Amino acid sequence: MIACNDQSINFIQIPLMIKYLFIGLFSFFMAGAIKAQSLEGLLNKSKKILAPKLADNGSNEIAAGLKQALSIGAEKGANLLSQKDGFFANAALKILLPPEAQKVESTLRSIGMGKLVDDAILSMNRAAEDACKNAAPIFINAIKDMSVTDALGILKGSDTAATAYLQQKTTTPLTSAFRPVIESSLQKTEATKYWNTLVSAYNKVSFKKVNPDLAAYVTERSMSGVYQQIAVEEKNIRKNPIARTTDLLKKVFAK
Repeated sequence: MIACNDQSINFIQIPLMIKYLFIGLFSFFMAGAIKAQSLEGLLNKSKKILAPKLADNGSNEIAAGLKQALSIGAEKGANLLSQKDGFFANAALKILLPPEAQKVESTLRSIGMGKLVDDAILSMNRAAEDACKNAAPIFINAIKDMSVTDALGILKGSDTAATAYLQQKTTTPLTSAFRPVIESSLQKTEATKYWNTLVSAYNKVSFKKVNPDLAAYVTERSMSGVYQQIAVEEKNIRKNPIARTTDLLKKVFAK
């Protein structure tokens, strides 16, 4: 047996010291693991909290982008159509006599009154052009009501999905708001006078009397023209990067 003085380590104590050292190290690493797990839990919890907010922010951005695109399209379309010959010189949008009055046109032209017909057609188109000066604010106010859900659906829709949405949501209220403007424009451009003269002239030579609602007809044709022009602008923004004139449009439509 080996003797040891008081300052020497007893060999019997060595295994016990190693045991305590191991326990200490194990406790240290376990504490670290618990902290790591706690940290991971916090991160996961944060992701669950933040993910919906991030998604909401993205959806709101899409909605804002589509509203901006529609507003730009409506403003450009209305401004283009409100110019002189915006309707009259546009073969696709030119307002002709109502279908029920086409016989009026052919009859009057056949008896040498073509100038009266031409004046009536020109004055109707001038009325539409004049009314479109007030169209943009009406459309833009309607665009503001678009929901985030609507926007997400529109983004994935056709090239004219936003225009179709706008037409569906605004036709009735816009007709009510647009018609008084058209009626005023018809008076201003003397379309009503030409129309009444034209109808009176026809009714004198025909047993079948006609008198279509001119204001309703021109209102419908004017609004149809504006929607068509907005659709053109929407397609352009969707397909042509150059037409995306703001950072928001570039970001949303690049997705």
